[in-house]
Amino acid sequence: MRIAVVGATGRIGVRLTENLLAKGHSVKALSRGGPALDALVAKGAEPFVGSFDTEDGELGRFFEDVDAAFLMVKTLWQAEDFHGHYPAVALRFFDALRDSPVKLAVSLTAMGSEVSGNTGHFQGFHILDQILNRLRDINLVHLQGGWFMEDLGRWADAIAQHDRIGFTLAPDVKAPWVSIQDIADLAAQEFDTPTDQHRSVKQLGIDYTMTEIAAIIGRAIGREVDYRFVDPSDPEVETVFREKFGTLDRWVYDKNTAAALNDGRVKFHDDRPALTTTMEDFVKDSLRPLIERARTEGLKPETFLTWSSRR
Repeated sequence: MRIAVVGATGRIGVRLTENLLAKGHSVKALSRGGPALDALVAKGAEPFVGSFDTEDGELGRFFEDVDAAFLMVKTLWQAEDFHGHYPAVALRFFDALRDSPVKLAVSLTAMGSEVSGNTGHFQGFHILDQILNRLRDINLVHLQGGWFMEDLGRWADAIAQHDRIGFTLAPDVKAPWVSIQDIADLAAQEFDTPTDQHRSVKQLGIDYTMTEIAAIIGRAIGREVDYRFVDPSDPEVETVFREKFGTLDRWVYDKNTAAALNDGRVKFHDDRPALTTTMEDFVKDSLRPLIERARTEGLKPETFLTWSSRR
């Protein structure tokens, strides 16, 4: 199968591209260029320079000679236009795909993408899915990913300094977590054994509460690590965030994200594919070294997560 991979040099895309090449697929790799793209070309990928996120390159030609496509939108955590980015990229996908020969598209979306309304981070993915569903002649698989386990590295400094994780997710709320390697592997499986379903949804993640994650980290590093819930409705929290860490728009975005999880609007069902990587595996192999390194590197500029963990 000839497959076009969007974001081929990203954390997920590079693993997916290497996986597909190893299995004998032909891969057309979209990237903004550089050594990472050169490395994929050396392994057999065909390069295509451009970006759907920035609208660079001749994007209308990217899907013109392929059978299938992997789609994903880069999460721009520091951007101001949080909600506008996803619809803009989705429309670029739609324009480039609608007259293409692509018959199968696998789109990385997010938990909660089936829920409409003010759901913060998940709202953009809902719009992404709705726009892609208008591609009537393409079988579309929505891979709903949970939180990336790799993003726990953002707490490495907080754990090293305070033996604590602070976050706005309620202590008893279970949220799904998935490693980027598992996402890449499961995306590859969709191309290896495609079905004839016009629309399908696969939810990727293992449920953990933040309290459970803190306990797993504590066992791995040999010290007790506790979880501190940071209530987004606390005026002090909002004031500190807006004065030191972000804008009002970003605060509303993050607050809506937390509310959608804490009130149960966004959650996964029980019928999910089995995943290879457990939280215990990830913490032992990937997070623990980051924490150990953070201990030796000394203090760094404070972030909202380190502030939340010491308050």
